[in-house]
Amino acid sequence: MRLNLSKLKLKFKFTGKKDEEKEEEIWPFKRDICQTLEEATKEHPYLASYIENFPEPPKYILDPTSETYGGEVNIIYPVGLGIYVHIYYGNEMSLYNLIEPEKPSAELLDAVEDAVARLVEDKDYTGEREKVLASLFWKAIKKKMVKIPKGQEANVLYYFLRERAGHGFIDGFLADPWLEDISIPGEGNVFVFHKVFGPLETNVRVSRSEIDKLLRSIAERYGKVLSYTNPIIDIHLPDGSRFNIVFGEDISPRGSNFTIRKFSKEPISVAQLINWKTMSPELAAYLWMLLEIGISAFICGETASGKTTTLNAITCFINSDAKIVSIEETPEVNILHKNWVRELTRLHTGAPVTMFDLLKAALRQRPDYIIVGEIRGEEGRIAFQAVETGHPVLSTMHAGTLGQLFQRLTSDPINVPKTHIDGLNLALFQARIERKGKLIRRVTSVNEIIGYEPSEGKLNYIPVFLYDADIDQHRFMGTSYLFETKLLEFRGWSKKRLKELYDEMMTRAEILKILSERSPRYVDVWRTVVLVQRFGPWEVYQKLKAEKL
Repeated sequence: MRLNLSKLKLKFKFTGKKDEEKEEEIWPFKRDICQTLEEATKEHPYLASYIENFPEPPKYILDPTSETYGGEVNIIYPVGLGIYVHIYYGNEMSLYNLIEPEKPSAELLDAVEDAVARLVEDKDYTGEREKVLASLFWKAIKKKMVKIPKGQEANVLYYFLRERAGHGFIDGFLADPWLEDISIPGEGNVFVFHKVFGPLETNVRVSRSEIDKLLRSIAERYGKVLSYTNPIIDIHLPDGSRFNIVFGEDISPRGSNFTIRKFSKEPISVAQLINWKTMSPELAAYLWMLLEIGISAFICGETASGKTTTLNAITCFINSDAKIVSIEETPEVNILHKNWVRELTRLHTGAPVTMFDLLKAALRQRPDYIIVGEIRGEEGRIAFQAVETGHPVLSTMHAGTLGQLFQRLTSDPINVPKTHIDGLNLALFQARIERKGKLIRRVTSVNEIIGYEPSEGKLNYIPVFLYDADIDQHRFMGTSYLFETKLLEFRGWSKKRLKELYDEMMTRAEILKILSERSPRYVDVWRTVVLVQRFGPWEVYQKLKAEKL
């Protein structure tokens, strides 16, 4: 007897003390992380077996961003649920090996599914699918409905839940918080883009039939129709990741392919960007002071240059009590502000709701800040109207230079009048560049927009920060037009106090530098920004320096 377990109506709940014990058995391997390699190999013998194949054991670390790498890299780090990642990064090869429990045979997994299906008895269940399936699995074992080799129960349950409640072979990659993209170009190996090590080929190889079977199952679970007549779909996974599927060999000759754009539950922080040298502490402090008072800025760059990551990181500088409205096609903005209105377009079901529609509606919601995920079309014109009516706007755009940005904004389909460009205060440019054989992301320039000069037909701007590629550092050009015209006026200070602003910028830079070394998580940066908002930068800096925070 076979049953499509993915279609179960799950109405099953655990209560009481016994239920807590059962809940611990849902996933057979711990969700928490082993702190040392010795603890990890003892807890998970398959990891020890894997390491034995290497003449030099990889270095065990908990956070791949905690170290600076040069030359050859040979590390293993845990991601939970008994899953480990081995990265070997050398001159001739770069590998990403996913280490999971030993997979049981397909026949054994089929036998488990048959046994669980017989226990269902056409009942309706509610609750999480994985809880119900785990409960039925242990019930089948207890009744001896399926024969599992001694000591292999945990492995079998892991793969049974992964296939029936998870996303198959994709789950191991989804568990890794340091991945940005997961993709497969068709039959063959899965490829990933790592936040630290860039593009890597993995040890997971999949056949065309396996891919098709998994993609159909996932699409059905999320209520999507995937077929040769409807071969391209987008799915938003529960963790916020964007899953794009292209199905069938007629439009993808190498077989069905997919790409998953992962988004972290907790955004990358400014302190982490400083650690990675994406921006300098002084540059971040400069943005901090300006975003506090409400300036409009565009983060620009080519594809995969890290625009959205930087956007999320710097939004923590907006006052914590501000009302923010974010408008996106896919949910990528992730912030901690309590008064945050999140709005998404609707294009495929019911009456279409576009970015243009949402942006017009946002103007009636009295926001302190409007965040537009990405400006591509006519919504850009409305964004500039919002700026001119006193609503600061943050957004991203595909543009590699200030000239390209100006051209995109003033041409179809955006068509912002050239004389209105000075509504945009700041243009930050970011790029993905190669350095010593490794892809890195850097802010290449920060430019203050003065305005369009009709008589000369050119855009006037002041570069405030420039990236020096020779020494891999950001240079502050020594002065800021926005400090003099916006920040002084906002604070009610005379120009005699301009030096105090630059001194404060350096103090805030020191705060961010300390955070990057001690507590780089987004939530720690957020809390520190709130403290500075309440008590001022000098008092917070002194307490941080004295390790009283």
